[in-house]
Formats: sequence, C-alpha cells, structure tokens
Amino acid sequence: MHVGLIGLGKMGFHMRERLRRNGIDVTGFDRNPVVSDVMSLTELAADLPSPRVVWVMVPAGAVTDAVIAELAEVLSSGDLIIDGGNSRYDADLRNAQKLASAGIRYVDCGVSGGVWGQENGYALMVGGSDEDIALAMPVFDALRPGGSRERSFVHAGSIGAGHYAKMIHNGIEYGLMQAYAEGYELLAAKDIITNVPGVMHAWQDGTVIRSWLLDLVVNALEDDPELSRIAGYAEDSGAGRWTVEEAVAGGIPAPAITAALYARFASRQDESPAMKMVAALRNQFGGHAVKPAGDNDGTQSGVQPPAAVDGTGSPE
Repeated sequence: MHVGLIGLGKMGFHMRERLRRNGIDVTGFDRNPVVSDVMSLTELAADLPSPRVVWVMVPAGAVTDAVIAELAEVLSSGDLIIDGGNSRYDADLRNAQKLASAGIRYVDCGVSGGVWGQENGYALMVGGSDEDIALAMPVFDALRPGGSRERSFVHAGSIGAGHYAKMIHNGIEYGLMQAYAEGYELLAAKDIITNVPGVMHAWQDGTVIRSWLLDLVVNALEDDPELSRIAGYAEDSGAGRWTVEEAVAGGIPAPAITAALYARFASRQDESPAMKMVAALRNQFGGHAVKPAGDNDGTQSGVQPPAAVDGTGSPE
C-alpha cells in the first residue's frame, strides 16, 4: 500500500518511519523541505495510486482546515482523507460535509502514543464508515502495536467519533497526570521521606497505580530528581478544555478532569512542584516544550526529549 502523509513534525515524522518499517510506502509532505519527500500537495497527489489515501497530521483548527481545503483541489472522487491530528469532533463533521460534495471520503483518527509511538506503536480511535475504514486498515495495522487489534484499535462510530474518543482520553490523561503530580508533591514535602524517586520507582510493579505514566514519572525524576531545571508551568492543548465543555453541556459531573484543567491555569501564576511534574510528563510522552526554571513569563521553550523532531503536528 502507498499513502500520503502531510505534516512531518514530532509525531508525523515518527509515524512515517513506522509505516515504512511495516511495509507501507509513504510519500511525505511538510513545509520544511529538509524532511519533505515532495515540494507540493500537487506533487504528492500525483505520486499516489488511486484511490489515494492521505493522512493529515498537522495542528488542529485553521491549519488542518486549510490543508484539507487544499487537498480537495488536488484529489478526486473516491480518494480518502484521514485527519489524524487533534481536531475537535465537530470540525470533522464540517470538513466531511465539504468533501462529500466532491466525492472525497473522510475518516477521523484520534492517535495516542506521542514521540514514543515509532517504537511502541500508537493507540488509534477512528470514526467513519465501515467501507472507508476497511480501505485504510493496512495503515492502522502498521501504526498500532502488535498483538490483539482490540487492545490498540477501535472503530468508535461515525465521523467525529474517533476525535471525540481521543478528546475524552486526553481529559482522563489530565486527571491521571494531576494525581501523580500531587502525590509527588506530598512526598517531596515530607521530611521523613528521603528518597522520593525511589518511592515512585517502587510503585511501578505490583501496585494498583502502576501505569506507563508512572513509568514516565520515574524517567523524569531519574533525569532531574528535584525537577530543578523545569518551571512549574504547564500548558493545555485544547482537549482538556473541550472535555470540560462537553461535561458542562451534558450535565455530566467531571470534577477530577475539571480540577486538573484548573490546576494548569493556576500553574501560570505561581511556582508549583506538582505542575513541574505535569510539565515534565508532557515533555516525556509528547515531546512538548518545557520552560527552564526561573522563566515564568508565559513563553515556553527549549527542552525536548532526544526522540522529538521539530515541526507540525503534536497532539497531546
């Protein structure tokens, strides 16, 4: 199978490599010519067999909308666009409707795995028709981890369902990160605890709170035991806000997720050991930039894990 991939940033770059490693031919396009395989979307479309399958992996919102509009000019009836970024689900409905008039098919895909996905694989949540998802199934199988498909892939429902599921996933992620971060702060504040990293390391096996996020907590502490190089400032990438908005609209109580979102707001006002851990975790799993300690002017910069690649497309 031969697909197009637009957006070779922190996730898209690694996705291209994983696809190629698993037998999928990929023509990649990025505004950065250093990483791009072709110089235009027209050239990308000409390089793909029919029906063309094009994965879009760029920042949500205006950038995604613009790329999809450009693709509509160079693709044909029967071709398929997959939005693998962090778009809001109602944007999927609008874009799918616009493309339908030209006969271009559309699938939305929520992706989790961050900069570690090239090696570990990505969890995928997709929305769309059975026929369109079947066409793209070799791509999904190449990207997800090995083993049972049910543990790494779900056809969540109709168009928009994949990104809605990923939005809720990210809201849960906010709450989990906040719980680990608050536990870290409680340990660090107690004078009888002399080995905070060791305590959290001891929780990695056999406990009911073991998880990959806990593994990343330990990674962060091994690199910087007191998080002295990171400011207690954590951004939010949109999905947490959207999850809270959905909870309010539906009258569904979501106190943990809401509190975690508000804690990020608070992090922009005062130094906080817990928010240092949230910032460190975002850097660990997604390659999100962190602010150096002492820099609290609201501008993040700089510190990236070794696997990160600068560019577009980095959903949390």
